[in-house]
Amino acid sequence: MIVVHVTHEAVEKIGGIGAVIGGLTTAEAYKQTVSRTILLGPLLQTDRPAERRLGENGKVLYSSMDDVTPPELQRKFRPIELTYDVGIIYGTREVDCNWSPETAEAEVLLVDVFHANRDRLNLFKGELYKKFAVPSDRFEHVWEYEQYVRLAEPGFEALKALDANGGTEQMVLLAHEYMGMPTALKAALAGSPNTRTVFYAHEVASVRPIVEERPGHDTAFYNILDRASSDGKSLEQLFPAILTSYKHPLVKAGRYCDHVFAVGDYIEKELRFLDPHYRRIDIDLVYNGIPDIMLPLSEKVASRKLMAEYVENLFGFRPSWTFTHVARPVLSKGLWRDLGVLDRMEPLLKERGETGVYFMLGTLAGQRRGKDVRHMERVYGWPVNHERGYPDLCGGEELLGDMVAEFNRGHEHVKAVFVNQWDWNRAVCGQRMPEGMDFGDLRRGADVEFGLSVYEPFGIAQLEPLCFGALCVVSNVCGCTGFARRAAQQDGIEDNVIIGDFLGVSRSASVNDLLDLSIRERNRVESAEYERLAGLLAEKLPRDEETLSRRLENGYRLAGRMSWQRVVEEYFLPNLGRVAETE
Repeated sequence: MIVVHVTHEAVEKIGGIGAVIGGLTTAEAYKQTVSRTILLGPLLQTDRPAERRLGENGKVLYSSMDDVTPPELQRKFRPIELTYDVGIIYGTREVDCNWSPETAEAEVLLVDVFHANRDRLNLFKGELYKKFAVPSDRFEHVWEYEQYVRLAEPGFEALKALDANGGTEQMVLLAHEYMGMPTALKAALAGSPNTRTVFYAHEVASVRPIVEERPGHDTAFYNILDRASSDGKSLEQLFPAILTSYKHPLVKAGRYCDHVFAVGDYIEKELRFLDPHYRRIDIDLVYNGIPDIMLPLSEKVASRKLMAEYVENLFGFRPSWTFTHVARPVLSKGLWRDLGVLDRMEPLLKERGETGVYFMLGTLAGQRRGKDVRHMERVYGWPVNHERGYPDLCGGEELLGDMVAEFNRGHEHVKAVFVNQWDWNRAVCGQRMPEGMDFGDLRRGADVEFGLSVYEPFGIAQLEPLCFGALCVVSNVCGCTGFARRAAQQDGIEDNVIIGDFLGVSRSASVNDLLDLSIRERNRVESAEYERLAGLLAEKLPRDEETLSRRLENGYRLAGRMSWQRVVEEYFLPNLGRVAETE
């Protein structure tokens, strides 16, 4: 079986989809079943030298942009380039997986779509509208939409040229998110007998902005979903503004694929709410995986000591506990909820004579230069203190910086630090970080990892420290929550995973009431949950070696049931097999 991943992360890992592809392709069960892996996507950058077109470890075998045109490949690709007025880059690269030494080799196929044969493109757009109700004329000005429509036809033809589509071996094309859908729809139009298509829903792009932008967030939306779905209503009826989104028609069109994969239980519910047609088709749950690394207690203790040393360098005291949250600092992550829980923990820790420090690691402005970090650290005490403007708070980080500063002014036993940087070492985080410390110490040394998101299709990062004995505090709308519950089976997850529930509104609330849910009412729900979560956390923090050892053991066992190998064996391959058998 040949598997094609259509994605914007064909060359390098940018976000969650790249992590998923790395986890899948490096699992031994995947390697034993899939004969070829092809990563298909648009060329995103034209200014790279030829040797780096396919990333740091890529090998270019053909590139019309760089005059790398061996005759055999030129005969395959040149007619496609001339027909569609595009460029093609083809080669291989090594794919890796976070937290694992395993790698896999994949073929990479990029299409330079900065030019296009307008006449052919318009004919294809016409077919998308007539057959699948995708109105390209409304979104041609949005490059994020346009480039994936331009990719579809030449990308599909290039797959045929590589004998991936139309040969004797079956090809399964995975359309990762809305970006891959135009190519999947092209495959459906072509009617190739040996090709099957899958809409791989890593989120529901139509739902995310609704949850993020409305004041009720998840508290309102998921209650609306339950009530409205029972009444047979759909997303468009209640939220008609979504029709203006360029992503929405492509997500709706996912129902035309042979199968649909959803990475979490709520994604399945959201799709069925999105369009009535999704209620009549099978949607297969294919969860994401997490690390399953056995960590000796001594290494856990060593990393905790490094974290405590860093805190002492920043604040002048060694904390009893370290709390972390690794994420892009965007609204969907619900970062104010972390601070709400920690606020309620202040008196509980004070009563026990304990202290805690919370690290939020993530950036919206990219990697800062080491030179700038050292300057900020020396002049005004970054990352404890911040100033607005690059190289410090910018790009939307300002609000979180203000929230953290306000929190610290009112708390003595719990402090918060916003590290608006990426990675965790002296070079990028400054001289007060202990020498030799790295990102692994952040994950191994954490006592608690927060993830109380308002919208989280899965949430790999929330459970990354699970096998390292951390308490993982996640919201019940996170896709990883459903997987953790399944994986735990009779054991239960309460010792290692604490689930926040922010959906507790009155049962008598109507859909209209929920549509108008105010910030004040949401705050009431959240406040009550902060109290509950803080009490649980304060009781469960590991105050002796026996408890810490048990957390490590139980966390590793649970993570082992959620590893990429288990995901591939129990979810991905069985569902992929059903796709292949589709008539």
